[in-house]
Amino acid sequence: MIKQFKTKLFIVFAAGVLLILSQSSYAQGAKNALKTVIIDAGHGGRDPGARGLISTEAEVALSIALKLGKELEQAYPEINFIYTRKDAALPKGVTDPNLANRIRAEMANEAKGDLFISIHLNATGQKAGGWYQKKITGYRNKVVYVGKGKTRKKKLIKQPIYQSYYVKNTRIGTETYIWAADRSSAKSENIVLDDEDSGEDEPVDDPNNVLDLNSPEAKIRAQLYTKYFFRNSALLAQFVEEEFASAGRKSFGVKQRNHKGIWVLQATGMPSILIETGFISNKEEEEYLVSDAGQKEVVQNIVTAFKRYKEELENPRHLPRSATGN
Repeated sequence: MIKQFKTKLFIVFAAGVLLILSQSSYAQGAKNALKTVIIDAGHGGRDPGARGLISTEAEVALSIALKLGKELEQAYPEINFIYTRKDAALPKGVTDPNLANRIRAEMANEAKGDLFISIHLNATGQKAGGWYQKKITGYRNKVVYVGKGKTRKKKLIKQPIYQSYYVKNTRIGTETYIWAADRSSAKSENIVLDDEDSGEDEPVDDPNNVLDLNSPEAKIRAQLYTKYFFRNSALLAQFVEEEFASAGRKSFGVKQRNHKGIWVLQATGMPSILIETGFISNKEEEEYLVSDAGQKEVVQNIVTAFKRYKEELENPRHLPRSATGN
């Protein structure tokens, strides 16, 4: 009984201490907070993603991702930018899209990335551009025969008159996804508890200085890291959507995903966002996203959001309430 009480007391104490340390670290900021950033172009290979009238999601996402990386590399030469793919193929030449998503996350985690940015395009699930539908415009009388033999007789029915008309796929806009706060335990499983920056004086070969990943303090720490990652993911996502909106784009804001299909959000042990840069299923928005001018503007919006995010990490002022998840 006493042992259980001590364990519970330790958990409460450790949680309090780690929370204070986490908040203190954020409040003070960190110089060069972003050392490694992963840029991911969604889909690829035999997985084209959503299809537009003149392009595929995989093609456009790759083009935007490469341009984004180039701009960021020029602006921040001190940061190591890693690409999950630089050509039409899936990451590392695999052919299975599901395996490719796992590889994306593995690449990010093995590189000990500080941030994961995934580029995608949206679609409504309906035919790109638009489609034809039929509607009833009236009725006409039609004589039909019912029954057989002696019971066969005439019957007057109303037959509908149909007219075909074109329905344009009008959905446009951007939205940025993060992993849902209520699924934090799933993301915490992929967080690497690395103490390499905790202090140079601690003996690395001390058997008493090894963190047990199943211990209460390790689990608490993982939860705190997860909350920190959620907060920062939400912050960057908010900045991205604000920049899109300021450029005149329709923004649907920051959305949370809470199912395992979005593996690159769940399985990356770092702040991670998935940017839906627009609807490829809309003719005009697809043309915008395919064009050099459109891609340049999208890239600039993300670069500006990245700059704001980096400055906030290194010189924190305040966190918008909507970005904290509180």
